[in-house]
Amino acid sequence: DAQHMVMAAHPSLMVRDPQALSLETSTVVCGCGGGTLIRSHLPKVISLAKKLVLDADALNAIAQDTSLQTLLKKRQHRQKVTVITPHPLEAARLLGISSQQVQSDRLSAAQKLADTFQVTVVLKGAGSIVAGPLQMPTVNYSGNALLATAGTGDVLSGLIGAYLGHSDHAFEATCQAVFEHGHVADTWPSDAPTLDASMLAAYVR
Repeated sequence: DAQHMVMAAHPSLMVRDPQALSLETSTVVCGCGGGTLIRSHLPKVISLAKKLVLDADALNAIAQDTSLQTLLKKRQHRQKVTVITPHPLEAARLLGISSQQVQSDRLSAAQKLADTFQVTVVLKGAGSIVAGPLQMPTVNYSGNALLATAGTGDVLSGLIGAYLGHSDHAFEATCQAVFEHGHVADTWPSDAPTLDASMLAAYVR
């Protein structure tokens, strides 16, 4: 069937029926490469996932849907952990401003997202910012231009999810994941093949 064809062609992918997942006990990473179809899954995922990382197409869907925004804001009151990982344009869409405004004051933009949605935020870019409600924002200085390739942001979201799954401290776990993601690029040997997303996923810890 289609599932087995995908797995045969891409053995690194894990293909599961979303309806078979126990969201209430799971750490979920949602939105990477999901396209517009991800929107239909978001109400359930946002409502039920114990720990949740939202990226890419999930963030774009939320920016366009006030009902999803409301569900997102309610998660913290229900003791559910949430991290969002926007790049500047996604952050701008969520805030209803331009990406130029985001980039002109990245610290303020990251903190406003954290306070508005009551989530931990990773505002990606050179010097990614991690912000959270009632937290002092931090600027991550690991990483370099090797990470400016397709899919490396997806790896970051997955890594944050992995760290969250093993921690009760979302902000600290997110900071550690962001650092380790960049650290692979900083220590990548100059004589090694060019770093891509699959290699990054294999080497990051």
